[in-house]
Amino acid sequence: MTDTVTIKVTADPFWTRVRMALGASRPAPQERLPAYGKAAMARSIGMKPRLGARLEEELVMAWMRSAERKVSLSLLVIELDRFKEYSTAYGKLETEDCLMLVRDAIRAVLPREGDSVLRLGQASFVVVLPDFPVLMARATAQKIASAVRDLGLAHKESHAGIVTTGIGLAVGNPRGNYDRKFFETAAEALIKAQRRGLNRIEAVDLRPAQERKRKAV
Repeated sequence: MTDTVTIKVTADPFWTRVRMALGASRPAPQERLPAYGKAAMARSIGMKPRLGARLEEELVMAWMRSAERKVSLSLLVIELDRFKEYSTAYGKLETEDCLMLVRDAIRAVLPREGDSVLRLGQASFVVVLPDFPVLMARATAQKIASAVRDLGLAHKESHAGIVTTGIGLAVGNPRGNYDRKFFETAAEALIKAQRRGLNRIEAVDLRPAQERKRKAV
């Protein structure tokens, strides 16, 4: 199922703009961790892309809590549209100021006091929402998109004229050990959102497939 908010322009692929997101912590001995921008390559040779320590810990804890309580888990992966062009046009300092304003705008619309925004790479943010119904997760994604757009931050390299975000949403019913594919699903939804234009939201509900798989077992 898919929710969209549309301004027609194609954005650059997600993977190539978050190369620094993974492998920043806990490397295995004599192993160089793959950059997130090479996640597809990593999967093709049997390696798994790795998140930063804090983000992975947050995901694992949320997964385990949701599995124990038998509730759903929602995950938002958020990225500035046309970030590379913004960074080139405005420079490092102004880009970082922009990202901090975006982070604060996201945080301001999160519905619960304990919800947090985690940085992923240069241009992306992750919001983990345990025990959060899918309809509320979609509504939160829409609020985030609106809050960032309402900042009115100039983006001369975007046809929107202002800073906007693409958002990927994954919703699942966790069971057992943490499944890294859950994060990949949200990230891939973000890729799809940005390929289809600016200020887009793409949602993937994994629960029906998870339930079919459990019944088959």
